[in-house]
Amino acid sequence: MSDAWWKEAVIYQIYPSSFLDTNRDGWGDIRGITSKLDYLSNLGIDIIWVSPMYKSPQADMGYDISDYKAIDPIYGTNEDIDTLVSELKRRDMKLMMDLVVNHTSEEHAWFLESRSSSSNPKRDWYIWRDPKRDADGKPQPPNNWSQILGSANSAWTYDEKTDQYYLSLFTPEQPDLNWENPHVRAAVHDVMRFWLDKGACGYRMDVINLISKDQRFPDASPSLGPDRKYHPGSKYYVNGPRMHEFLQEIKHEVLEKYGAVTVGEMPGVSDVDEILRTVKSGTGELSMIFIFDIVDIDNVPGKTRMTLQDWSVKDLRRIVSKWQKVMIEKDGWNSVFLENHDNPRSVSRYTDDSDEYRTYGATLLALMQTTLNGTLYVYQGEELGMRNFPKSWDPLKDYKDIESINFWKKSLDLYGDDPKELARQRKVLEKKARDHARTPMQWNTGPNAGFADEGVEPWMRVNDDYREVNAEKQVSDASDGLSVWQFWQRGLANRKMHKDVFTYGDFEDVGADSEEVFAYVRTGKESGKWLVVLNFSGKEVEWEMPKGMEVQGWMAGNYTKGKPDKSLKGSVALHPWEGVLGKMI
Repeated sequence: MSDAWWKEAVIYQIYPSSFLDTNRDGWGDIRGITSKLDYLSNLGIDIIWVSPMYKSPQADMGYDISDYKAIDPIYGTNEDIDTLVSELKRRDMKLMMDLVVNHTSEEHAWFLESRSSSSNPKRDWYIWRDPKRDADGKPQPPNNWSQILGSANSAWTYDEKTDQYYLSLFTPEQPDLNWENPHVRAAVHDVMRFWLDKGACGYRMDVINLISKDQRFPDASPSLGPDRKYHPGSKYYVNGPRMHEFLQEIKHEVLEKYGAVTVGEMPGVSDVDEILRTVKSGTGELSMIFIFDIVDIDNVPGKTRMTLQDWSVKDLRRIVSKWQKVMIEKDGWNSVFLENHDNPRSVSRYTDDSDEYRTYGATLLALMQTTLNGTLYVYQGEELGMRNFPKSWDPLKDYKDIESINFWKKSLDLYGDDPKELARQRKVLEKKARDHARTPMQWNTGPNAGFADEGVEPWMRVNDDYREVNAEKQVSDASDGLSVWQFWQRGLANRKMHKDVFTYGDFEDVGADSEEVFAYVRTGKESGKWLVVLNFSGKEVEWEMPKGMEVQGWMAGNYTKGKPDKSLKGSVALHPWEGVLGKMI
């Protein structure tokens, strides 16, 4: 396994609208990001990845782009990006941009031309198809694919002027580009070079495995049930027939020439060989991808993301162990993450976010992530243990995300007369909504949690707990234990100090029969063997160390600032949500 700067980097995702507002409009902005670079540098961050800041009507919070080469005025200017890159460089940090090229905004100049007439030269820059007709001759979608952000709706949008439908997998405001057209691909390459020339180090590539569609556009199987008109067509566009060809072209035409780092968002794929084809050292197209098995752990298989099922420690162990071993043994590369802008807060999802256990749950997850192989990603506020907002928030007023709005509208339409089922759907929303990750960053105890000045109304409501959970309080915490922020800072420093173990080392899971504890050994060429023991339960547990295994000393834990006082062999007593790290003999 070869070393690389980006493998050792810690990447921090910024959701710009919610990070820091400096111009009193209620939206975060680029100058706000620049003003907090010392905070991020002190935490141990090497690269900041900023979600889309390009010009956009904001139908999907910037993932509907109307101009790829211009910063949206709500975030600042292109010159603000230049300043940000310069200030990052001064701190030996880098900028990763977000590349969204499966689709554009319906207001992009390309699409305005494309929809202007069926004979326009840019018509085939997008995916247009003739309608089917019902018994009355009314136009119907070309197939039964459902919209990704609203499964009750068609993935096709009718254009009355030209009497055709265009494919819009996410929302009608986000028409899909036609990657079969070489002019489209050349335009995407041009966009990529533009930001790399301005100093970006690489890209997070949004739903990049959806760019190649089965050109037959067949109907999907009725996986959502016979009572539903539309169904997920992912079989025909996830890792489509020409995806690898298109990615290889990007690699050779753009990425290799800049030494750029890439991470692909590739939902819906878990086949080992297919993923290795994308990320294998030397031959793969991308540096790494986001594997979603952990963030899909509570999804009902075969259903949409907005579903719930129970999961166990054994499920978590199986997923983590699988991908750690696959990438190490087959020379691929992992991304390590639990949070992003599309998922709820990890402390609420995987542990216990109550006042009693929130800190322990958040630091348990931090210990796991900082000791796993791969490039580590931290999402804004994760380093504070920010949690989901309260269940009392109103779905019709406080939730802002298009997916949440569509989900709740569908729930009210289907179950408005069924209080029991509506309550179940409300529970899914409260647990899984993307909105939870998008509340404003909690900087201090001041008005709007320091996100925006007093008297300014933030674009989204601030979580009610900001007086207790905020950066100012955690950075300066002088209590007997470590705050979540301080724990992350220590964990990131330890990860870099022992990169031969935690970034590049071997992985072996131990104690696979435990119902509560996930434990594993990491082994480095220079720093030896380290044991990680994680109690993923809210109860006291006695964990039996495998026979013949012994710890030289426990070096860190999330219940004490110093070294934990634990048995070095045999039975190890663990508190609820406790994690410990030991140096082995």
